[in-house]
Amino acid sequence: MAVEFYTEYKERVVPALQAKLGLKNVHQIPFVRKVVVNTCVGSASDVKQALEDAKAEMALITGQKPAETRAKKSISNFKLRDQQPIGAKVTLRGPRMYEFLERLIKTALPRIRDFRGISPKAFDGQGNYTLGVADQSIFPEVELDKIKRNVGFDITIVTSAANNAEAKALLTELGVPFTDRAKKPEGKAA
Repeated sequence: MAVEFYTEYKERVVPALQAKLGLKNVHQIPFVRKVVVNTCVGSASDVKQALEDAKAEMALITGQKPAETRAKKSISNFKLRDQQPIGAKVTLRGPRMYEFLERLIKTALPRIRDFRGISPKAFDGQGNYTLGVADQSIFPEVELDKIKRNVGFDITIVTSAANNAEAKALLTELGVPFTDRAKKPEGKAA
């Protein structure tokens, strides 16, 4: 499955990007370095159980065991202590990354209700894109009957692109459905 997506990247996306961006050297063409999937359950009443549930869901979705993230400092208003486990993250590279991207783009995103595309404004200025997923049920691996609590994820796609335009061109060629916010409905002239 991931092999097909990587083959499509090599055979279709690389030549298309080289022509579109006007690059002469193949090594200048942007590529996806890694995908980081992150979640935080710091505000849940039973943090330990919520964290275990989130880690189980994340392992099911990504196919890799997540690492715990811990609080960097104590905040009494949020009932946080220094080094308390509050979240989990997974860094995907290689075949698992391409498999996850393929499932995200072709299966999970279209399952979102009233989906019209993702915002093109979530680039960070250095060619990386972050997407927030509010519910884990869009992934086909998750059984809806076994969901105990909703777990949201932040998915960061780290690319080798030098700027946002190159990163957007790469992700568009890979099939990421961006909304076209430039088109605004025409109103009546006064």
